[in-house]
Amino acid sequence: MKNLALVSFALAAPGAALSAADVHIDHALEFARCVPAGATVTKLAGDLGFVEGPVWLKADGVLVFSDIPNNELKQWSAAGGLTTYRKPSHNANGNIVDQAGRLLTCEHSGRRVAIQEKGGAVKTLVDSFEGKKLNSPNDVVVHSDGTVWFTDPEYGLKTNPATKQKEGKEQAGNFVYRHDPKTGKTTAVVRDFVQPNGLAFSPDGKKLYIADSGAPKHIRVFAVAADGTLDQGRVFCTIDKGGPDGIRVDTAGRVWSSAGDGVQIFAPDGKRIGKILVAESPANLCFGGADGKTLFITARKSLYSVKVAVTGAGR
Repeated sequence: MKNLALVSFALAAPGAALSAADVHIDHALEFARCVPAGATVTKLAGDLGFVEGPVWLKADGVLVFSDIPNNELKQWSAAGGLTTYRKPSHNANGNIVDQAGRLLTCEHSGRRVAIQEKGGAVKTLVDSFEGKKLNSPNDVVVHSDGTVWFTDPEYGLKTNPATKQKEGKEQAGNFVYRHDPKTGKTTAVVRDFVQPNGLAFSPDGKKLYIADSGAPKHIRVFAVAADGTLDQGRVFCTIDKGGPDGIRVDTAGRVWSSAGDGVQIFAPDGKRIGKILVAESPANLCFGGADGKTLFITARKSLYSVKVAVTGAGR
């Protein structure tokens, strides 16, 4: 590949320096537009269970993320550090904020997408399709038209040790859904994923990127039609280390994906720009902070951040 380079970044933790971390650069000029020189990966919190689903609550100036096995939503801010946001969380995974500023959460054991009203009350937004329970909703995004799109793999269902089958599974597969809060209608928009996971819209909302963390280990991109259907699905990129999980898109249309070795950044044409290598394998990420240019990374038992040069789409 052209412009291939390895550049060391410092990895820091509160009160103690950790081991050195690298960035892997495939296209130097494009990478410089994404990550400023001298950026550092900072460990903000550790000793958690398995963390996922970070989302920046702009109105409150805090980050909320899930600790799945500890059945808790955590909250982090520079001023307040790490605290509990909500417990129990029904083993929450992905989180997003809708256009009204309400928190939407995918619950594994709740087998639903929940919505938290401004007053704090949490209720079910959607928990079934065609009269059958969802598997274990994983990640969620909101389109500019207000519709809610989410993935429903089977990761949150327990496996029967005798039959090796998922217990309580009612759906015929692991689908991607579109839910219209105005009509209450839920539609399966894609049915052929192995394990659909993270998803994100392009800045104009005309494309939807969906990660398959099953055997394909790739991200597919679809054209979003005016009626909410998807068309022209194709492989956008393949992750070379581990598999894709959470994904985000920046305002220039680049796709940022978690991977086994860190965060991988892809140009709108699918060519990889480079990687931010992280000491623990990331599961998800989001843009946030006061200026929107902090990348928060949930990685196994820890929360990390790095200052970047871009902001997330739809912020």
